[in-house]
Order: sequence, then C-alpha cells, then structure tokens
Amino acid sequence: MSDKVVCITGCGRGLGRALWGEFLRQGWRVAGCVRDPAVGRQLADEAAATTGPDAQGAGRALAVVADVTDEAAVARFAREVVAWGGAPDLLLNNAAVITANAPLWQVPADDFNRLTAVNINGVAAVLRHFLPPMIERGRGVVVNFSSGWGRSVSPEVAPYCASKWAIEGMTRALAEELPPGLAAVPLNPGVIDTDMLRSCFGDAAGGHPDAATWARRAVPQLAALGPADTGRPATIS
Repeated sequence: MSDKVVCITGCGRGLGRALWGEFLRQGWRVAGCVRDPAVGRQLADEAAATTGPDAQGAGRALAVVADVTDEAAVARFAREVVAWGGAPDLLLNNAAVITANAPLWQVPADDFNRLTAVNINGVAAVLRHFLPPMIERGRGVVVNFSSGWGRSVSPEVAPYCASKWAIEGMTRALAEELPPGLAAVPLNPGVIDTDMLRSCFGDAAGGHPDAATWARRAVPQLAALGPADTGRPATIS
C-alpha cells in the first residue's frame, strides 16, 4: 500500500467513479467528493471491498459530500481531506456537466450558467482551498480535466467547449504562478463511453472504451506526472 493521496472531484459517476476504484486497486489512499450521500456510502463500501474489511480503520478512502459550486462546502471538503491525509499528492479536478445538444442561442441561460458554475467556477473553488496546503507542503500535481473540445470545437456543444477552453487557459496560466515543486496540467482524457458522451453521441458512444477500461490505462499516466510536466497539455494515450 502507498502513502500517496489522490483527491478526485466528481466521484459519483463516470470517470471520477472509475478513477476512485482504480486508484484504490493500485494502492493509493483516495479522497473524493460527491453530491449524493447515498453515493458516498456506496464509495465507502467499494473501498472496503477493494482494500479489505478494515478499509475505514486503515484510512484508505474518504468520501465527502460536497458540491463544487458551493464555496463553503468546498472549503469543508478541503479541510477534511487535509486533516485525513495531508495535502494531496495528486489533485484531479474532474467534476463537470454538459448541456443538452443545441445551438448556442437555444441553450437556456440557467443551463449555461449551471455549466460554467461547475466546469469553471467549481475548478477555481477547489484550487482556492487545496493549493495553499499543497504549496505549504512544497509538492503536488494538479490535473484539471479538459477535453478534446477544449482544443477543438463541434456544433451544438458550444457551452462545454467554452468551459474546457477556459480550463486550458486557466491551467496553463496557473502553471506559471506555482512555486517550484508543484505542477498544473490540463488533461484531455480522450473519448470515453460515459453518460455524458451518450448525451451527445447516443448509442455511437458504445464504440469507445468504457470508464473502467480507460481508468486502468489512465491511472499510471496520471501517477507519473510531476513538476517537469507543468503547463504542458496532456492527453491520455
């Protein structure tokens, strides 16, 4: 078992859920946030099943109920994680949403605002509360999840493209601000069969790897990131 700590936002489904399980299987201590308390209990059960019946006592996993759009909840999430395992070695800003396919002018304002609140403001909130202890510790890697649509565009997903292009720029600027020993990396995870992709592609999403298959390939690549990678856009290969 490793003493390294990974912290993942958006663990309730999709890539976050798959990463939670795969990091546990590869021996990391794993913390994450979910919005649904019932899902948090499921994650605790998964940790116990993966690492043994003493998982909670051994401190291998911590699931916190927190919405990244709630500043107070994010602050509490960060405090709980740092008290539990110290500043993370690896912070994965994965939580994101997408709007229903539509031309930009037909996207309801509430839907657009919810997307930017999660995909941009939520990432910034997590950074505000996790980076100070990571900087104090003097090491750690932040990975902000972007997308192929953060480096290219397609019709009817303009809000999502806008948010992920923002992540690319924000992360590369952050990399120039961090002190030596830390890194910030914008990550294109690739095309994965998740509920989010199915909302865009329908059944055609089934032609791509599922989240669990992707996570087995992604975790070693994420674990290998270090200070030399800061500011360099990365893609899971």
